[in-house]
Amino acid sequence: MHDLSELPITERLSLRRFDLHDLDYLCELHADPDVMRYVGGVKDRAQTEEMLRDRVLAYYDANPGLGCWLTLDRATREPIGLHMLNHIRGETHIQVGYVLARPYWGLGYATEMAVALLRYGFVQLRVQQINAITDLPNLGSQHVLTKAGLRRNGERSFPHPIFRGETFAWFERDAEDWLADDRARLSAMPLGMSA
Repeated sequence: MHDLSELPITERLSLRRFDLHDLDYLCELHADPDVMRYVGGVKDRAQTEEMLRDRVLAYYDANPGLGCWLTLDRATREPIGLHMLNHIRGETHIQVGYVLARPYWGLGYATEMAVALLRYGFVQLRVQQINAITDLPNLGSQHVLTKAGLRRNGERSFPHPIFRGETFAWFERDAEDWLADDRARLSAMPLGMSA
């Protein structure tokens, strides 16, 4: 069992497990068509509650160290969205991903925590490869994933019904390659700056 204190923290952000008290917040996030445009579309309360119970809460114990977590602004403790390091539905592939509320777009939060989650996955969990998928038109998220150090490697589709037979942009990176780049990036940072 992985200690929850191991979850990544960045200069501006922290993560915590979701619980049932977060349903109202998640419903608010899932009701915004702009936020949900590239992540399966708007979900009603019943769909959100089912997802929270089955895909988020039950997943924690079944997959120690992995999950979907509430992303918090460390200064205000306010939720800004969610980040995940979990299995692509119906697959063995581990993916990194995020969904942020609109006021937090364009501030670098998605990349900041994605980098921290990649480091966590590769170093603490010893995952050998981490992937990501985005809708083909979602160029913003594709840019985030590239900045976080993943590499686009074509397109893929998946048999799970949640994906509705769509084709997605496919990103991947092996631990050894990503960690070598991460070490180089960290060593190039001026003293006193944090990753």
